[in-house]
Amino acid sequence: MNLLGKLSWSAVPFDQPIVMGTSGLMILSVMLILAWITLKGHWPYLWREWLTSVDHKRIGVMYCVLALVMLLRGFADAILMRSQQAVAAGGAQGYLPPEHFDQIFSAHGTIMIFFMAMPFMIGLMNFAVPLQLGIRDVAFPTLNSVSLWLTASGILLTNISLVVGEFAKTGWVAYPPLSELQFSPGVGVDYYLWALQISGVGTLMTGINFVTTILKMRAPGMGYMRMPVFCWTALATNLLIVAAFPILTATFAMLLLDRYLGFHFFTVDGQGNQMMYVNLFWVWGHPEVYILVLPAFGVFSEVISTFSGKPLFGYRSMVAATMAICVLSFLVWLHHFFTMGAGADVNGFFGIMTMIIAVPTGVKIFNWLFTMWGGRIRFTVPVLWSLGFMVTFVIGGMTGVLMAVPPADFQLHNSLFLVAHFHNVIIGGTVFGAMAGYNYWFPKAFGFKLDERWGKASFWCWLTGFYLAFMPLYALGLMGMTRRMQHYDDLTWQPWLLLAAAGAVVILAGIVCQIVQLVVSIRARAQHRDVTGDPWNGRTLEWSTPSPPPAWNFAVLPHVAENDTYWTRKQRARANQSQLAQARQYEPIEMPKNSATGLVTAFFAVVTGFALIWHIWWMAGLGVFGAFVTILVFAFRETEEIEIPAEELAQFDRTHQAEVAV
Repeated sequence: MNLLGKLSWSAVPFDQPIVMGTSGLMILSVMLILAWITLKGHWPYLWREWLTSVDHKRIGVMYCVLALVMLLRGFADAILMRSQQAVAAGGAQGYLPPEHFDQIFSAHGTIMIFFMAMPFMIGLMNFAVPLQLGIRDVAFPTLNSVSLWLTASGILLTNISLVVGEFAKTGWVAYPPLSELQFSPGVGVDYYLWALQISGVGTLMTGINFVTTILKMRAPGMGYMRMPVFCWTALATNLLIVAAFPILTATFAMLLLDRYLGFHFFTVDGQGNQMMYVNLFWVWGHPEVYILVLPAFGVFSEVISTFSGKPLFGYRSMVAATMAICVLSFLVWLHHFFTMGAGADVNGFFGIMTMIIAVPTGVKIFNWLFTMWGGRIRFTVPVLWSLGFMVTFVIGGMTGVLMAVPPADFQLHNSLFLVAHFHNVIIGGTVFGAMAGYNYWFPKAFGFKLDERWGKASFWCWLTGFYLAFMPLYALGLMGMTRRMQHYDDLTWQPWLLLAAAGAVVILAGIVCQIVQLVVSIRARAQHRDVTGDPWNGRTLEWSTPSPPPAWNFAVLPHVAENDTYWTRKQRARANQSQLAQARQYEPIEMPKNSATGLVTAFFAVVTGFALIWHIWWMAGLGVFGAFVTILVFAFRETEEIEIPAEELAQFDRTHQAEVAV
């Protein structure tokens, strides 16, 4: 019996110089960062303030850092794909062999959706929602930490596949029968499944946490119709997570049973039904699109209202549109495979529902436009991202409605037209929203604003690069080019693909500008310091706290009597020529203690996942046992919270008020 299961030295791809070079660079970068932290003596600070923190703000920042790192990782795959397709025409084969190209497009989709877009949106929700609700933390702070570190576990397993073994060659959807053992006997699909199962559990925990937080923990006086729109979109998003992610978990569990125990849920023999996998996947998959984009809609609502100096137009219709999208998102999944052969009646129903779901999105677009109408708009970086979104997302939405017509979809299905549409809505919606939120809430998180010049340069590179990279794909789709092609013979496609590759380079310039923006802003942080806590003249409660906010957020919980309550309080204070801060009655408060539960659980999750991938059963048993013991230790802890004295709260408030006065 081999103690290491299927694992051997042959799992390391020594014969692939591109893979080994990339792996070596990644490992070297990690080692240099760890060495720098060690030499600088930062480990105690990191352990105390970040790695074991259960503060929702710290957890939100760590989610966003993970997302930005994975943006670089996923974009590296995009550059490889674009450059390969730009040169692999006619007799030229390019530089990526087919089996490597297959892994790259599979990893690109998996990373960008599960490990970039989702963590970014969850990070923004983690940071902003409790502050906007006027509360001190989420309902389950330690569970929040576990969710973060389980997501990091999935990311780590996905990146280990670059060095040890391989990743899936099935695309990010992993359709059977290609993903079954008969056609994918390697460990690539297992890496995919276990990474997403582990991170999916963390995402489901996040959904439960935020639904509970928003429904049960709002500030005194904050009824549902007094919540900021970002909180409404967060509620809808997390309701979708709670409803949809168990479906994905069950679907992957069935595929794992097929691969590990010889079941026949989706196999081509044994009376399995691979189309059932496709249905189940997209019953999760289309709500997932709105899980990604609804928080971005909330960001745009906050940004446009703040920088127009006006209340959001049509608040109630915006809330209604958000919840309508939440419900309708479960009634459109079959438009992803009209070609299945379900019949004209079924296809017609889902085509009509797909057109209907565009209506509440249109309501939102008009509400944002009417909010800006007559406002005194400040064209800051977050506003530019919002304007770029509105133009780009409308174009993507129109191409989506086109593909909602089944006869048109029969022609466009599986072509680059679909790839262009998908990126049109995900980049134009989710990524632009993430960047708007990043620039908008950065001063609140770190106490200084990001550099505007480099931020605007980044935006224009992203916007220009996007249109250069993806508009040619619409043309190629209409010309008949299908997706996931490592090589092609039709030379009339090559000019379009060269243009798309040039667009990817322009987007790369935008990413470089963002990195420069961050470096320049950190170096000049004294000039961009925010001492007021309200650098944008904001409208919601997060701007009533110092920047960055203390661990307890609010020394005294605010009382909410209307929408945009902080804006109203400021206007009344100015009208009365009085101070905004009134005399307060401070009382001691209790805050949750730091906990290593999330980090330790994630360690055992990685051990378990790696062992199951390579069939190292004893290691899998140890990993499960370790995770179980970790949960038991947390369950029987003696001290749950620490008390912050009233005098400390009062002293902090007095210090902040003195800084603002200066």
